[in-house]
Amino acid sequence: MTKPFARRIGFIGTGAITDAMVRGLLASPPAVEAVMVSARNAQIAARLAADFPAVAVSKDNQAIVDGCETVVLAIRPQIAEEVVRPLRFRDGQTVISVVAATARPTLLDWIGADVHLTQTIPLPFVAQRKGVTAIFPPDGETAALFAALGTAVECETKAEYDLLAAASALMATYFGIMQQATDWLSDKGLPEEKGRAYLAPLFAGLSETALAADPKLPFAHLAGEFATKGGLNEQVLRDFGEKGGLSALSRALDRVHQRITG
Repeated sequence: MTKPFARRIGFIGTGAITDAMVRGLLASPPAVEAVMVSARNAQIAARLAADFPAVAVSKDNQAIVDGCETVVLAIRPQIAEEVVRPLRFRDGQTVISVVAATARPTLLDWIGADVHLTQTIPLPFVAQRKGVTAIFPPDGETAALFAALGTAVECETKAEYDLLAAASALMATYFGIMQQATDWLSDKGLPEEKGRAYLAPLFAGLSETALAADPKLPFAHLAGEFATKGGLNEQVLRDFGEKGGLSALSRALDRVHQRITG
């Protein structure tokens, strides 16, 4: 059995990301020995406790801070200050923030103790231990935790971290492309369920190909491998670029990056 990352890890905030992280951490073999979660979302907390004997639900956030070596702040930025400021953290305690759009100095000010703080961007796939998580600043202990949930990418600078945060905003667009293709097939007469049944594994296979490829090869090389000269794939890629699709994507990433960096 893999050595657990920590005896006990606590989550302040019980939303979708907490649900995904806890499920990933306690999958077999478990990466932690015990988990404490807040009761803010009673339904999610109760479901986690029912599914995993190692989960304890606490109505008191301070009890989570007192009882855990590692505390994950998984709360909405709009309420983060009012939740975090009253808590009494210990010097040297490990704190992992998944609070979006909140600067590290701001978080440290709210925490008010000399804690070991990292910022992370876990994605829903951590539930299946297939997530990729950006971490700042680099930290071996936090990286080991998220490596148990898939892949950890340690960012050397805040600039790197912000760029990966912007790239994570492509998830909905990915599904939007699949939906557009499904709608097009349906408009041409193919039942929607057949379009979905075809496209989902097609895109999944492409992702597996990218993961298995030499990481030194640019994605453009893979595009070339799937675009026979004069063929259909080459035609669609060329049309997409010439009609502004690629530049529109770059502009969208620029705008979301500006929003992240303020």
